[in-house]
Amino acid sequence: MAAHAPEPPPFVDAAWVRANPGVVLADVRWQLMGPSGRDAYEQGHIPGAVFVDLDHDLASITTPDQGRHPLPSPDGFAAAMSARGIGDHDTVVAYDDAGGIFAARLAWMLRAIGRPAAVLDGGLGAWDGPLEPGPGPVVAPAAFTPVPWPATATASIDDAAGATGPVVDARATDRYRGDAEPVDPRAGHIPGAVSVPCMLHVQGGRLIAPDELRAQFAAAGITSAQGVVAYCGSGVNACHTLLVMEHAGLGRGRLFPGSWSAWSNRDDRPVATGD
Repeated sequence: MAAHAPEPPPFVDAAWVRANPGVVLADVRWQLMGPSGRDAYEQGHIPGAVFVDLDHDLASITTPDQGRHPLPSPDGFAAAMSARGIGDHDTVVAYDDAGGIFAARLAWMLRAIGRPAAVLDGGLGAWDGPLEPGPGPVVAPAAFTPVPWPATATASIDDAAGATGPVVDARATDRYRGDAEPVDPRAGHIPGAVSVPCMLHVQGGRLIAPDELRAQFAAAGITSAQGVVAYCGSGVNACHTLLVMEHAGLGRGRLFPGSWSAWSNRDDRPVATGD
């Protein structure tokens, strides 16, 4: 699938997609409990979209040290993209039905290695055309060259512990405070991290205005993404936070892929609770 779309910003709308018919649409719906993203895709997806499985295409095997959604190896990611018909020169627009917090994982991964990609703002709900049921298009494998994850885009657990810039926790406030922890071994947050829940950026399924986004980050003491390390539960929703920062004009920060699922499995890592 050859794409001839211009380099997209981190988020685009349905009008942008329609104006650039060469893009590859990727359905990245996912949920922790209930019907799978694949089931939802087969019930109805944007015509021509391919399904990208977050657990298998955008993550490696879960381990206590690496977390629940560690980044796949460059070869593994390349193989997954190739199998979905996504090649080196394709422009990808990813969507979900959850405000973009899962689709952002694919868009961030592609943008991190220099490939053109964006999230469809508003997701499936922003698409005003008919949906297509069924297993989706049959695609031929595409040529996707493996590229190492850049050090400028990712942060290790030690980087998160000793960050000179802000560490941003993208989870819900109750998980940051340690009031609730439904998934990981310990409740709380990385000491010194600030809470900026990713869902605060979304209203009615769409991003709020850039000036409002900047105000949210400024309230947490962040006026630039320089030096920022972002994390969440397993390194998925934090990708949305990083793309939102870029969209708001703050620049690019780094992702701690293991996130809280890796940190909370390490007894030697301290945990903070409360505000």
